[in-house]
Amino acid sequence: MTKLSVNINKIATLRNSRGGNVPDPIQVALDCERFGAQGITVHPRPDERHIRVSDVYALAPKLSTEFNIEGYPSEFFLKLVCEVRPAQVTLVPDPPEVLTSNAGWRVEENKELLQSATSRLKEHGMRVSLFIDPAEVSERAFSLMKRLGVDRIELYTEAYARSFSSSERDAVTALYKKTACAAHEAGLGVNAGHDLNTDNLNFLVSQIPFLAEVSIGHALIADALYWGLDRTIQRYLTCLR
Repeated sequence: MTKLSVNINKIATLRNSRGGNVPDPIQVALDCERFGAQGITVHPRPDERHIRVSDVYALAPKLSTEFNIEGYPSEFFLKLVCEVRPAQVTLVPDPPEVLTSNAGWRVEENKELLQSATSRLKEHGMRVSLFIDPAEVSERAFSLMKRLGVDRIELYTEAYARSFSSSERDAVTALYKKTACAAHEAGLGVNAGHDLNTDNLNFLVSQIPFLAEVSIGHALIADALYWGLDRTIQRYLTCLR
């Protein structure tokens, strides 16, 4: 079964909007685990507009499931994750000022940066995943990723989610499936994330049955406002079965 990793950035955003520690991201992460989530994801940024560095350090020893930390491989980020040592680090190409991750790596153009970051992360025992846009990646990039020591890719699924209720769904899904299969054949694991929800998640998993993990934050937290966190996680887990 594809694992569900809950991104708790939006919980931290809500906390930061008021000050204090309500809601408490650490407690929410632990509750997500208790309700069945198989992982927790955070994306710390230098301006700490949602998850703070202190949150990352506080979470690491308390989680019983996989900890996935996303970020651009700056010295700030690499130092943080090498000290915390999560199970997985997902490298994204977005600069600090962007609102949310909105592009995949151009692997050939960033080979030296990715090789340096991946080697450093692997030395500290972490699994490395690269955020990839199927519309922009070449098939030869997967063999390059494998040579760099990358373990997985994360499919950037905004285009899939956007097309889901349109006549373009089948064509876009076919591209995602082709990309996932090429990565799989190259020996890479496949994750997915961005704009996934209870409407479009099950179909994606049915098309890519070897999908290892999905990372979901915004939609899941928004759904929890109506359904409650426990019931929401159960619904997402049902979509993954």
